[in-house]
Amino acid sequence: MRKKIGVIVLGLLLAAVMIAQSSRATLPTQVNGQPLPSLADMLEAVVPAVVNITTATRIRTVENPLLRDPFFSRFFNLPQMEREKTQQSLGSGVIIDAQKGLVVTNNHVIQKADTISVTLRDGRTLQGKRVGLDGDTDLALIQIPADGLKAVVPGNSDTLRVGDFVVAIGNPFGLGQTVTSGIVSALGRKGLGIDGYEDFIQTDASINPGNSGGALVNLRGELIGINTAILAQGGGNVGIGFAIPISMVQQVVKQLVRFGEVRRGLMGISSQDLTRELAKALGGNPRQGAVITRVVPKSPADKAGLRPGDVVVEVNGRPVRDSGSLRNVLGLSMIGEQVTLEFLRDGKPNRVTAEVTEPRARRVEGKRIDARFVGALLEMVEEGEQAQPIAVVSVQPKSPAWQAGLREGDRILAVNRQVVNSFEGLAAIVKQNDSEMLLNLQRGQEGIYILVH
Repeated sequence: MRKKIGVIVLGLLLAAVMIAQSSRATLPTQVNGQPLPSLADMLEAVVPAVVNITTATRIRTVENPLLRDPFFSRFFNLPQMEREKTQQSLGSGVIIDAQKGLVVTNNHVIQKADTISVTLRDGRTLQGKRVGLDGDTDLALIQIPADGLKAVVPGNSDTLRVGDFVVAIGNPFGLGQTVTSGIVSALGRKGLGIDGYEDFIQTDASINPGNSGGALVNLRGELIGINTAILAQGGGNVGIGFAIPISMVQQVVKQLVRFGEVRRGLMGISSQDLTRELAKALGGNPRQGAVITRVVPKSPADKAGLRPGDVVVEVNGRPVRDSGSLRNVLGLSMIGEQVTLEFLRDGKPNRVTAEVTEPRARRVEGKRIDARFVGALLEMVEEGEQAQPIAVVSVQPKSPAWQAGLREGDRILAVNRQVVNSFEGLAAIVKQNDSEMLLNLQRGQEGIYILVH
């Protein structure tokens, strides 16, 4: 009986498989006279503009061939040997100007590279040359020989809506060009712990290692973003990827072509997000915007008449969602550019135009702050829309500042666990505790603590 039942079940399974295969074999090529939807035609036009990038970085190390301990090395006077190893990495890029051979990618893809190799869709491998880098937006521009290239058509990221379909193209895991699709999951993402300017497009299109610098396009094949960040502990994709909007990319590229870097100007305001409570208290009840909290004296904003409490709702005709979007727009404005700000004051609409100026640097001798800083020259640069850490410009040897441990190039991040963002703030914190001072410094790429008595 069991054997008979088994034969019947096997027969049913075989019948199901045959029916499924028959169904697949007879799938229609058209529905109601219309061809089935496909992204193939769009991708044929876009894919040639997306390139694979391979970089090589030479790392030099000095080590003893017999003993690595420095004590024994000096004691036995053993010769040191310099060794060199090559570190390779993979990424993607997008051709944005076929006539000039300009390719945009992520800064972290090529930042430390000694050689940059760009592989086109047709199999050609070309040597890339740096044009400019900007770590704050994680964007970089390279140039390749302009011969038979095809550029992608730029789109408009300002008109994107949550739910729009998007396609990500790149070189994940070095497998070669790969296409994934999804939707826009969110806009204006920030607070991801990424330094610099954050205004990301969030998508559920798979973006994996190697996709960095690749293209995010809409269904018309227009470039709307450059893939960059991955939210995953292991570095893989977990259904959340991020891209830099093309509006920000275009602003950065304009400066990289002209200067090889982004020269951020100064407007002279600080701001915070507009909440419902603030909107009600300030009048006008705007749905979104940024509230000005501070205006730097004699800055362009001050000369234009802006005041704390003003609610900025538009800059150059572009809506301001929050303080982050205001910082992005102003921070990427070129020095000398005229910027028009629309704002509400006591609920009434106003408009002013101000010219972005160069950041102002202030220098103070350490002795004006505290006796333990004697011999150091300190500098603070008001760059973009926020003050930068106080930098140590120089330190006289054997001075109190030198003996305290300060060195040229250090950046003072905090004192006694309190963040420092002005000379006045530094002096006030130091005076709170005359006996000892705990300095949190950035030295090169490392953060260190120094206890000064």
